[in-house]
Amino acid sequence: MTEQTENATRLARPLIRLAKLVGVATSYVGMSHDYHEIEDDVLVAVLKALGIDASNDEAINQSITSIKSERETRVVAPTVLHIVGKESKVEVHGGVFDVPEATITLENGERFTGAIAHEGGEKAASSVGGDFFCTSYLVLPADLPEGYHTLTVAVGDRKATATVISAPEKIDLLDDMKQGSLWGWMSQLYSIRSKGSWGVGDFEDLKTMLVESKKKTGADFMLINPMHAAEPVPPLTPSPYLPISRRFINFSYIRPESMPEYLTLSHEDRAEVDALHEQVESLNDDANLIDRDAMWRVKKHALWIIYKAGRTKARQADFDRYLADCGDEIESYATWCLCYDKWGAPADDADNWVRKYNRDSEEVAHLREKYPDTLEFYRWLEWVATEQLHSAQQAARRVGMKIGIVADMAVGVHPAGSDVWWNPERFAKGATVGAPPDMFNQQGQDWSQPPLNPIALEQTGFQVYRDMVHGMFANAGAVRIDHILGLFRLWWIPEGKPATDGTYVHYDSDIMLGILALEASRAGGVVVGEDLGVVPAYVSKSLSEHGILGCAVEWFEQNDGVFRAPKDWRPYALASVNTHDMPPAAGYLEYGHVKLREELGLLSGPVEEFQKSATAEHNAMLRMLVEEGYLDQAALEDEAANENEIIDALYRGLKGSPCKLMAASIVDAVGEKRTQNQPGTNNEYPNWRIPLADGEGNVVPLEKLFDEPRLQEITAIMRG
Repeated sequence: MTEQTENATRLARPLIRLAKLVGVATSYVGMSHDYHEIEDDVLVAVLKALGIDASNDEAINQSITSIKSERETRVVAPTVLHIVGKESKVEVHGGVFDVPEATITLENGERFTGAIAHEGGEKAASSVGGDFFCTSYLVLPADLPEGYHTLTVAVGDRKATATVISAPEKIDLLDDMKQGSLWGWMSQLYSIRSKGSWGVGDFEDLKTMLVESKKKTGADFMLINPMHAAEPVPPLTPSPYLPISRRFINFSYIRPESMPEYLTLSHEDRAEVDALHEQVESLNDDANLIDRDAMWRVKKHALWIIYKAGRTKARQADFDRYLADCGDEIESYATWCLCYDKWGAPADDADNWVRKYNRDSEEVAHLREKYPDTLEFYRWLEWVATEQLHSAQQAARRVGMKIGIVADMAVGVHPAGSDVWWNPERFAKGATVGAPPDMFNQQGQDWSQPPLNPIALEQTGFQVYRDMVHGMFANAGAVRIDHILGLFRLWWIPEGKPATDGTYVHYDSDIMLGILALEASRAGGVVVGEDLGVVPAYVSKSLSEHGILGCAVEWFEQNDGVFRAPKDWRPYALASVNTHDMPPAAGYLEYGHVKLREELGLLSGPVEEFQKSATAEHNAMLRMLVEEGYLDQAALEDEAANENEIIDALYRGLKGSPCKLMAASIVDAVGEKRTQNQPGTNNEYPNWRIPLADGEGNVVPLEKLFDEPRLQEITAIMRG
């Protein structure tokens, strides 16, 4: 077997030492246990993206010296993690005879009155000026309450502050999950329309889905596609996983008629809004394509009419409170929307406004002054969207849902979006996120999203991540985190390089998981991490220790072509038959994935080869279902005629697992066969634009959805 570690000579090289010093991987083991050492030019480029100069030997040595010196002489690290109920040690640096003095200001502004002990240390380090610094420790007591606190430390004539993230050790299971499990539905909100929709499923439809699914099926949650913010004018990016901002909400999902202001419109204004709705009502009956752009052109006009009609004093006060709570963050998205509205989509060249201007540019200030009403309109839209999403979650809880909305957090943001434009210092410059080569993508993947800078995260108390997680739990009972491996390490690809020429950059997962535990515990919520694919053992262990559920997908639960019996799946997981990147159950059983990939030219080998492996997988799944007693062998004599029985068996298998959460797919429950998203494509396939339809291609409207006989059959299985 080939040695899978770096040799002593390589490890001694200054460039390798510098990379390791800041969490940049210098080698990795791939999906097929293939060992790779990272080329020097990739390491230099990734370090540059972190703001570290490694351009030559002198720069490398200087960077090593300055980083080590800063760490060994700073009074205290800028961010500190404390686990509630346990003592924790905080490293402090001062003169040999200095005794640190420390105070903690709690999140609520009060001073912590508990005792902060001091322990001596032995380590001494020489500073640049020749002074010696001693390392000692502050001991934060076990009774420090949970929250985001400020630690102030004085050593001699030096003083510094640090953010203390005081988090629970783990997220407790909901009471109903401790001895059993909860089940719910997974759906793409945009695809499910009612008569009241404007061509695309919206927040009012979500509220109806939550309430109806609880009353008619007994479900306790609804996992939906990400609701992150999008562009303000068409064309709108179809993928919910490439948002403009993860801090804010996609206001194109607003239902105009659900706003209090709609009810108080003048007769003329209300008639105009109703007429606009009529213009797009026919979109609800299109079974082939979701047309977001047509919807938004018309709906935005209606929302402008409602906005211009004004608000009551009470409603204006609510709006003002919302803006105060958001602070400067709302200006980032609203201003970006205004610029996009007036200057257009940023062209893919160096002269576009996203690259030419920033938040402090005179041109941006002038635009804000010139169009104050439009700027306020975008702030207002965000408030309305937040209200309507929150209202849907409240409705779910009122009818007895134990969780309600399971929100989905995308792994990153659009490179030209508001998060990056307004706060570029939070992101790496000159690198994007993706995945290394594997058996599915031999060239690797570049997702085009700039990664958060781990150094900036630490220096700012992880504020951007805290705000994002808090915002999601404000309107949901659970959060699913796409590619949760990214909290541990992300594959960074330097600008101008192919996805194969990247490396992993590590993050402080303990702090980020601590933030998840703190926010989930405060909300009484659940966290699910999408951990599909190859996940290092230490990641699985850490997620489990923090009470974070993983994902179990029935079609992926296999080893060397043999499917695991559902009873052997791990309990701490959200179980499902499939994912949005696969055809629904009926389509998968009919080899829709083979046909589609061949059609789109996505196969790296002959279609016969892929069909052979797909057939072997198909037969192995059916064999497992028969052996475990979920499917009658006789059904295999005519699979086409017994397709529903086979799909039922897949769900009986799901129900036979010990998983704490189980999700039935809406598309499976109506007989849909088309996939929502085909990875590796952009416009070659209408990703994220497939309306909900049955097996015959007929639209399934929300009004009939939960009374569908087939859906009720799946419901009966899930309810046991």
